[in-house]
Amino acid sequence: MDMGRESRWEKDAMTVEIVFALVTAVVLAAAVFAVALAFTLALGLSGSASKGVLTGGALVGAAVGMWRLVRVLYRFDVERRKGH
Repeated sequence: MDMGRESRWEKDAMTVEIVFALVTAVVLAAAVFAVALAFTLALGLSGSASKGVLTGGALVGAAVGMWRLVRVLYRFDVERRKGH
């Protein structure tokens, strides 16, 4: 009977960790894009320069968000395998 509870707790912990990873990845990606947007607005860029900076900010934000997602889930898996 305890095995069932541990299994349920492990599933719940994994769900919480996935949601945490997704939320922090989205927040980090949005923050990177916001920096690019602020940079564009502060310098008064327009046209293709503005579009290039915003596109670069979106790409870097997506890459940083994915990095965060993978890093959090990998760390969780390593800790789970150690038994912590």
